[in-house]
Amino acid sequence: CLDEEGKVHEFSSSWKTDDCNDCTCDRAGISCCTSYMTPVDYDKKKCESIFNQETCSYKVVEKDDHSKECPVHSWVG
Repeated sequence: CLDEEGKVHEFSSSWKTDDCNDCTCDRAGISCCTSYMTPVDYDKKKCESIFNQETCSYKVVEKDDHSKECPVHSWVG
C-alpha cells in the first residue's frame, strides 16, 4: 500500500500517522481511523477541550484556569 506521504507499507501492517490516525494495510487498500477519544459531554460554558498532538489525546480544563480539569461525562471515538 502507498500512503498519502508516499511511504510503502506491507500487507497486514499497521502504523500511526503524525496526525494521530491508526492505519492498516491489506489487499483491499489502506484503512485509517482516529486513535483518540473526543470529549462531547462536559460544561462547555465553563470548560474547554485542548488537544495534545504529542500524546494524541484531549484534556478538558476550566477556561479560566487550565490547571483545573473538568469532569467529562461522555467521549466518542
